[in-house]
Amino acid sequence: HVQLVESGGGSVQAGGSLNLTCVPSGYTNCMGWFRQAPGKERRAVAYVDRTDRPTYSAFVKGRFTIARDNSNNAVYLQMNSLQPDDAGTYTCAASGRWCSQPMKVDYWGQGTQVTVS
Repeated sequence: HVQLVESGGGSVQAGGSLNLTCVPSGYTNCMGWFRQAPGKERRAVAYVDRTDRPTYSAFVKGRFTIARDNSNNAVYLQMNSLQPDDAGTYTCAASGRWCSQPMKVDYWGQGTQVTVS
C-alpha cells in the first residue's frame, strides 16, 4: 500500500497563488489532484504520469500547473489566479498505472484545505 503525504494549501485572497505537494511512500505512475467543494462531487483537477504529460480539467487550464519530480516521486500543483470557486478540499491521488481519462485511482491522500476569499 502506498501512502501519499500532502503539504501546502491554506487560505489566500482571490487572485492569489498556492502550491501543493504530494510525496508517495512507494512507486507510482499516474499522480494527480482532485478537489471537492462543500456539497459538490469530487472532481479531477489535473494529473500527470512519468512521461510528464499533464492532463488538466477545463476549469483550471491556464491557471494551474502540475509537474512531477521523478527523482523523489513528488508531484506539485501550482495554483495561480485562485478564485472563490477554487476553494475546497484538494486530495492527492495516485496509481501504479499510466494515466487514463478518467484517471483510475489506487491510492488517496488525506486531503488539504484550500480557502479563497
